[in-house]
Amino acid sequence: MKQWFSHLSGLDGLKQVSAEIPEPEAEEVLVEIHAVSLNYRDVEVCVGDYDHHDSISSPSSVVPCSDMVGTVVKVGPHNRQSRWKEGDRVMAIFNLTHVTGQINDDHLPSGLGLPLPGVLAEYRCFPSEGLVRVPDHLSDEEGSTLPIATATAWMALNWMRPIGDSIMGKGTTVLLQGTGGVSIAGLQIAKASGLTAIVTSSSDEKLKRAKELGADHTINYRTHPNWHKEVMALTKNQGVDIIFEQGGPETLAKSFACIKWGGLISCIGYLTGKIDKAESVVNTNVLALRRNVTLKGIWNGPRDRLEEALELYSCRQIHPVVEKVFEFDDAKEAFEYVAAGSHFGKVVIKVKG
Repeated sequence: MKQWFSHLSGLDGLKQVSAEIPEPEAEEVLVEIHAVSLNYRDVEVCVGDYDHHDSISSPSSVVPCSDMVGTVVKVGPHNRQSRWKEGDRVMAIFNLTHVTGQINDDHLPSGLGLPLPGVLAEYRCFPSEGLVRVPDHLSDEEGSTLPIATATAWMALNWMRPIGDSIMGKGTTVLLQGTGGVSIAGLQIAKASGLTAIVTSSSDEKLKRAKELGADHTINYRTHPNWHKEVMALTKNQGVDIIFEQGGPETLAKSFACIKWGGLISCIGYLTGKIDKAESVVNTNVLALRRNVTLKGIWNGPRDRLEEALELYSCRQIHPVVEKVFEFDDAKEAFEYVAAGSHFGKVVIKVKG
């Protein structure tokens, strides 16, 4: 079979290589992979910048990527009670052992695409418990976008709620920073749930597309650098209930300035960097105290919460936004496209034609 390989030293080092098709062991299944979607994490891994989790020991090389859709082609031996049979269409969860509850250090070694070999290959074996059924209404390309983007967006909205009590109905406003995979998934979930959605971007064209997906309000943060004041005006100085905080050092203080009393800031990304370079910044404790805010780090979610999100996708027939599909042999170009940061929604690599 063919697969891609990275030495974690830059996108130029991505190489396509040959390997033996693996054999599933007990409690495993062999999956023929049809489509793989990219996350910015995959770019970070390949250039050697995914270094902010001290408890993850990085290998010297890895098969990249974590998000895929494929078909079960073989069930491992002594696996008669498997959740899967040949022909089932499945996706893999990000941390293969994170089935329910809070993630912890025990789950980190099971991360696909680092530290475990990822899914940018024609075949891969997975533990049965690390797979989820793909909703029937989705194409392979659409389904491949769900494991990280949708699970993260779902947790950013629902982490404080028990399973079965997902956020629904009018009266809740969510602010989505940017138009990448997680924010667009969040926008689609929010509108399917009856929430009010505000989207920020530096591109009027992307904001127009967000409007077409149902965004109630849009703000160009280049045109309005004090975008938090625009948010407060839109909410009649009440602020928003939930913020998808994607920027990091250059956006967090503004997020605190436009969150509602008792609101939730879900920290997802760090697009403006990992180190706060500003001087004389008010301490985060004080910012949180000002409006009794919850600041929560969101790192994907367990299998049962992804399955919960997929129930909404099936019920409301939500189709993820796939901006561009690359062929398997053009995977390096797909990584470069994501690294440039100009995409709207998700970028997918077709593995099987």
